Amino acid sequence: MARAPTRAARRKAAPPTKAPKGADRPTPPGLPLGRSGRFHPPYGLGLWALGRWTKEDEARTRSSLDRALERNVPWLDTAEVYGTGRSERMLGDVLALRAEGAPRPFLTTKVSWEHLRAAQVRASIQGSLQRLGRSSVDVYLVHAPDPHVPIAETMGAMEELWKAGKIGAIGVSNFTVPQLEAAQAALKEAEIVVNQIRFNLLDRAEATPIARYCREHRIVLEAYTPLARGLLTGRYLGREKPSAEVRRYAHSMFEADRFAELQGTARKLRDLADEAKVPLPSIALHWLARQGVAPVFGASRPEQVDAVVEAWAIRPADAVLDRAEAIAGGRVA
Repeated sequence: MARAPTRAARRKAAPPTKAPKGADRPTPPGLPLGRSGRFHPPYGLGLWALGRWTKEDEARTRSSLDRALERNVPWLDTAEVYGTGRSERMLGDVLALRAEGAPRPFLTTKVSWEHLRAAQVRASIQGSLQRLGRSSVDVYLVHAPDPHVPIAETMGAMEELWKAGKIGAIGVSNFTVPQLEAAQAALKEAEIVVNQIRFNLLDRAEATPIARYCREHRIVLEAYTPLARGLLTGRYLGREKPSAEVRRYAHSMFEADRFAELQGTARKLRDLADEAKVPLPSIALHWLARQGVAPVFGASRPEQVDAVVEAWAIRPADAVLDRAEAIAGGRVA
């Protein structure tokens, strides 16, 4: 894919790096992207935290991104609102310094829910591409619907970008089934190939009917918070408590009564993982994957990337995933 001139110039000036030794093999294509003949990778790293916090946090997240590229995590997800553009800019800087011939990750970004007028959509993609140092992205998502902007106006602009080759495909995020239907009806030639929503073993009531609809209509469902903000890694099952920042972005998950219930379920799932001799995140990730869902995980430290990559490499037996489903559904005492 061609790079923007400004980024190309910077890359030319920088000394080339060597591809990391012993890097994991790229993950093969996973999920069909509608009728395009292309594929969506089975899992990826979300860069929500990239550029959001202190300089120290930002440095840790950048090192996590570097590790994800070393481990050939096949898909990177960002958005113009993440760090008000800093996430896209840092990702572009890191990708510009990659070795020649290194695997190119599948790249998705999003237009803000505050920029859904046609002119704003066009301006937003230009800004995102400039920050990313790309002439196009694989999928461009509407980050969330805005009830004050007609969906036909937004999707019309998205379809123009698709026809112009600036985006490889059209996606949405946080859309309900009726909103998906309205968005697809507004398109003349293109199709919606992705919907990204909050979905995991512990938080799935609202997502389940959306997942069913997406399967029936060949829409890839991307699941953010697949590890339930750390609960499905075993975090917060001891003395550690979620920080104020985590609580702020975890919706109702960490409300006192609900959190206690979710902790109890997570402990049962951890016991199941111990019995099956697999990592707890393996169960969480592959429970989603078995449904044709692509999990997008977050990481603020390189070792978290390592843990997810290693968990992804271990697929629990179907009987284990069936029991996890029963535990999470409250069907196991």
